Amino acid sequence: MSGEVPLWEVFIRPRNGLAHKHVGSIHATDEVMALQAARDVYTRRGEGNSIWVVPSAAITASDPDQAAENFDPTGEKIYRHPTFYDIPEDVGHM
Repeated sequence: MSGEVPLWEVFIRPRNGLAHKHVGSIHATDEVMALQAARDVYTRRGEGNSIWVVPSAAITASDPDQAAENFDPTGEKIYRHPTFYDIPEDVGHM
């Protein structure tokens, strides 16, 4: 073992029915300590009712250098981003 304390990513659900959101990272030796530390750091003012901690090493992220390749919409499928329709006022916010 290298002696480094592992990094954990912290996700909190603010209320039932909402999705967990990433709120930050924390160093801890195991999952129990990570949960306790996350609770102490990120929910001091009652911000959530559920906490997830995930080892940062277990997360695979996309390469920022490939952002255009991964996330730019294709010009061949214009129906995915239909910005060319006129929306009547009665519809409201879409």
